[in-house]
Amino acid sequence: MVKFLLFCILLVLCWPVALAALILYPIVWLALIPFRIAGIAVGGVLALIGAIFMFPARVLRAI
Repeated sequence: MVKFLLFCILLVLCWPVALAALILYPIVWLALIPFRIAGIAVGGVLALIGAIFMFPARVLRAI
């Protein structure tokens, strides 16, 4: 809701910039998808490495 209100204010104050933002937003969003996928993959790999290093401690704690 806040983003919409900010967009409405921008539309009233400077409508060419608001229209440019409206057109460019989906293009930028699509361009950033590979970086999101890479971030998810890196997070998963780091979680896997952390789980591998913590496994012996979990096994010893369970005993």
